[in-house]
Amino acid sequence: MQLKTKRLLIRELTPDDWQAMQKIAVDFRESKYAIYDMPLPIGDEEITELTRQFAESQLFYAVVLHDVMIGYICFHEDNGNYDLGFCFHSDYQGRGYAFESCRAIMDYMASERNVRVFTAGTAMKNKPSCKLLERLGFILQKTERLSFQKDAKGNDLTFEGGIFIKQTGNLPVSTFSE
Repeated sequence: MQLKTKRLLIRELTPDDWQAMQKIAVDFRESKYAIYDMPLPIGDEEITELTRQFAESQLFYAVVLHDVMIGYICFHEDNGNYDLGFCFHSDYQGRGYAFESCRAIMDYMASERNVRVFTAGTAMKNKPSCKLLERLGFILQKTERLSFQKDAKGNDLTFEGGIFIKQTGNLPVSTFSE
């Protein structure tokens, strides 16, 4: 599967993308938003294996600009709902690439795979991600306290996470299940 937008190519992730995934993971660890997500490994062997697993899932997509992988989009399927995830290298943020590529892949998933409900989660303090989800048509359903990492003393780093939903068909939003 390959999709082309005005500026981007979106294609299935391959095991050969491990070095690009490594650059994105290293960059993300420097982000102030890194505490709100599970960190990807950055060692050669670990990221190579993880990229292989992601590629095999066929739910991870590379976002490419002029032959450079600038980010990825992924889905986790749960009872017909597809949970959207994304990560873009900071050098390419704030230029509309995430919106353009997420919208294209969600349109593809809705039309080609008949996906009717998308979900997404992000930290409420991650204003850029919240804004992107809203631009994509997601609606905040609820918030919950979450923790994916610990501080230096071993205490959970908790935060308020938002659960968002978007429907694409004639399903009522109430079809969302926890």
